[in-house]
Amino acid sequence: MAPILLNAVALFAGGSGVQTYTHELVAALPDAAPAQPFAAMIDAEAAGLLPSQIAPRVVRADSGWRRKLLGIRSVRDAALVHGLDVDVPWSSTVPRVATVHDLSLFDTPWATSKLGGVVKRRLTARACKSAEAVIAVSTFTAERIAQRFGRDATVVHEAPRARFRPPVPDAIEAVRARLRLPERFVLHLGNLEPRKDVATLAAACDAAGVPLVLAGGAIRTVDVPRGATALGYVADDDLPALFAAATVVGYVSRYEGFGLPPIEALACGAVVMATRVGALAEVAPEGIEFVAIGDIDAQARALRELFHDVARGEALRTKGLVEVSRLSWARAARETVDVYRKFVTVPAAPSPSA
Repeated sequence: MAPILLNAVALFAGGSGVQTYTHELVAALPDAAPAQPFAAMIDAEAAGLLPSQIAPRVVRADSGWRRKLLGIRSVRDAALVHGLDVDVPWSSTVPRVATVHDLSLFDTPWATSKLGGVVKRRLTARACKSAEAVIAVSTFTAERIAQRFGRDATVVHEAPRARFRPPVPDAIEAVRARLRLPERFVLHLGNLEPRKDVATLAAACDAAGVPLVLAGGAIRTVDVPRGATALGYVADDDLPALFAAATVVGYVSRYEGFGLPPIEALACGAVVMATRVGALAEVAPEGIEFVAIGDIDAQARALRELFHDVARGEALRTKGLVEVSRLSWARAARETVDVYRKFVTVPAAPSPSA
């Protein structure tokens, strides 16, 4: 039986949302279709991240441009190819499925280099028009695909990783002491780039008189705002306790395809203030304190309320935990296999009694 080939050349240890999606979906697919062989095109340095059930097809993907070229070349010896970060073969004799995380290249071109943006927009448009099926990580992204390319997309939501759950108090206090965190603070986790609008969040924190702590920031194209504390990289194992230690997790991005950090924060029992971007209002409509994009005064008012209204915070925390409990990578994998079944025969999983 020919394998389903996963284009996982974007996968590397750490990284951002695309890498998390790739790693978690690839890990969950074998259980969703245990009788179906899978293979993955992957960089040599990331091959160890694959589950044992997936056969590696090792390539050298040491630059963004090389990853793009590998993603669009013809594929042989596969029943179907799935581009986990948009890219699918330019032409193909087998069905192609493309996952589109967002259309930021088109919607926020000011956040991308001019030359790189031109080429990547063309490749994204080609994939959206030519793939036999398109998967979107949110209804928002699916709507943008329909509006720009006239294509219907199947929505498959992302989910918190398994380690993201409410930590024990001792773990919270250990991270608080090791990272020298304030007793009460606002936390932002993610890259420092224009779309994340950390400058507005910092101004709102300043207006509300509350400290801002920044974590992560593997990509930095804007400066750390004055007055904010930058922790830099924080190990994944410490993130649940860091989320739980924060009084509020702030995520006031101007544009997202999904918005995974605030969803993972909710899974850890955090109180989250965010803008209505990506899938946030779809998957956690009552568990997040939503604020207007770019509105310093509104964000400052929300922070003051959340810092002083304990009951409000507890209500959000409770609702958020319930809402994100409905998300899982096992569910995402099953829904993805359902897309494959439109084009190829994927053996059903054996029944528990078999």
